[in-house]
Amino acid sequence: MPADRPEAARHLADPMRDGPRAARARTGLVKPVTDRQRPAKVKTKQGKTKPVTYEAQLDQALGKLHDEGRYRTFIDIVRHKGHFPHATWRRPDGSERPVTVWCGNDYLGMGQHPVVLEAMHDALDKAGAGSGGTRNISGTTLYHKALEAEIADLHQKEAALVFTSAYVANDATLSTLPKLFPGLIIYSDALNHASMIEGVRRNGGAKRIFRHNDVDHLRELLEADDPAAPKLIAFESVYSMDGDFGRIDEICDLADEFNALTYIDEVHAVGMYGPRGGGVTERDNNVHRIDIVNGTMAKAFGVLGGYIAASAKMVDAIRSYAPGFIFSSSLPPAVAAGCAASIRHLKGDQALRDKHQEGASILKTRFKALGLPLIDHGSHIVPVIVGNPVHTKMLSDMLLDDHGIYVQPINFPTVPRGTERLRFTPSPVHGPLETEKLIRAMDSLWSHCALNRQEMAG
Repeated sequence: MPADRPEAARHLADPMRDGPRAARARTGLVKPVTDRQRPAKVKTKQGKTKPVTYEAQLDQALGKLHDEGRYRTFIDIVRHKGHFPHATWRRPDGSERPVTVWCGNDYLGMGQHPVVLEAMHDALDKAGAGSGGTRNISGTTLYHKALEAEIADLHQKEAALVFTSAYVANDATLSTLPKLFPGLIIYSDALNHASMIEGVRRNGGAKRIFRHNDVDHLRELLEADDPAAPKLIAFESVYSMDGDFGRIDEICDLADEFNALTYIDEVHAVGMYGPRGGGVTERDNNVHRIDIVNGTMAKAFGVLGGYIAASAKMVDAIRSYAPGFIFSSSLPPAVAAGCAASIRHLKGDQALRDKHQEGASILKTRFKALGLPLIDHGSHIVPVIVGNPVHTKMLSDMLLDDHGIYVQPINFPTVPRGTERLRFTPSPVHGPLETEKLIRAMDSLWSHCALNRQEMAG
């Protein structure tokens, strides 16, 4: 029996007593025939029931997305190593054309950096493709330990724990914390990422949602609860849709006053902010006020995976109790090696961070000069509001088809209805030529489509 399936052991007194199928049923690995779910039924106008037509249900769900202009279309591209942000787009008919990617999250172009690629090639040659198991069973390698040491150092914490993605790290950690702190109340910012929302929703404990960045509302919620109850405040440093910053110090002040833990998502900040790329909390010198930091290696670090960084005891507890960590195969060694190399490099490459911020500033200045409805909160994220899902998709398609510029439309439910947008993510490898081409295209399309040029207040 696999050692990472302890729940099965409780049901195996005499596993073959009634034959192999009955044994599997007792373990919970299959259900007895009598327990199989019957086909769902619906009532007709005559009151009779008939089995649900699943294909029709799927057609209805997908049709709704098409009708509302929210159906997601994947654009098939091949990025060109050493030439990012340039890529090749393969159309549905199989034809190809060159494009410039303006919506990627490889914020600093580290996905093609020689230091990262060399580390990955070296690990691949030495350790092979996969890790060979979960972290608990043969899947912890020297590459994983080295990566966690780099992350802990980056965030000035005692320890770190690597997950397969930042989504899993958020979901697994936030859903596990109530097991460690019975009666825990989680206070979550209204605009937190879906992974944080899911983790808070699944934990089964008490939750309070405070209005986005509204510390007065947060105070009201904290004051209304039992002073003795364990509490945790979950929020972000950079909110990816509007590009605004979390009110870190003010939230930490409340955490101190009400004896609450703090949990911050730095996914859209690590690598890009702070003297070593430790995020906004490093830039503002308040990381010591944060109990748990969540981050990613898939954006500024250009590879894959997510993590938390915290005290050694907190990390040990999450490692020991979080199913999303325990029962997942670990990152391939080559990926872990590439992540560690990228983090290590960016700790010393302030010039790349400066160039990134300069590029974002230039693009926002040019968009403002055109009168485009831009949201500018001072971060590297550049959202241009269109306000209609159909128009947003149309603009995205025209940029791609007519100008070879790829920017994905952002629609509900990712953003509220009426705030549909094109979100641009400039990087240090977007040069003056790429920027000028984008500016000309946006100016032309905004006039062609007769869209509003009144600037939106940030």
